Amino acid sequence: MALRHLFHQPSQQPAPAAPAPTADEAETETIRRIVRELEQVDPARRRYLAGFAYVLARAAHADLTITEDEANEMEHIVSHIGGLPMAQSVLVVEIARNQSELYSGTEDYLVTREFNANATDEERRAAVAACFAVAATDHEITAEEYAELTEIAEELGLSHAELNTIRNEYRDQLTAIKKMRAQQAAAEAAP
Repeated sequence: MALRHLFHQPSQQPAPAAPAPTADEAETETIRRIVRELEQVDPARRRYLAGFAYVLARAAHADLTITEDEANEMEHIVSHIGGLPMAQSVLVVEIARNQSELYSGTEDYLVTREFNANATDEERRAAVAACFAVAATDHEITAEEYAELTEIAEELGLSHAELNTIRNEYRDQLTAIKKMRAQQAAAEAAP
């Protein structure tokens, strides 16, 4: 019976077309493809990237919200420093972002400590500089954000001199310095 079907002359009516995948199915397949690509990355490198992205998300979440601008900056940084295609960086950052938002108080120290154990001195300094860049995406680093950045730097073993070097690049975005300059300007303008 099955062979007869194979050799049977096709009817004039075309076979019904397979339904087009829905947007959700297409997105799901895209995610699966990216995950398969990430699985090809060396496990040690994946651990590094996961820790790096989480530390960035921790800095972005210091004010209890991660803006789209901060997420975009994190994606570009992970792509550039991590050497990942943008699609993979987006996925890595989204996972780190969700973890940070859900478990920030619990996981922050543990993940940062694990990242510290697996990163070189240069990678640690680059991570702190990247955290400053993420926090400064809105052109302002609040006291809460600066406190978190300082804590991250300390947990990663940066010296005060190393932290000050990085901080000096962002001094114009620090709200404390902005307030101090505004007060000095007001005092100088007063009769």
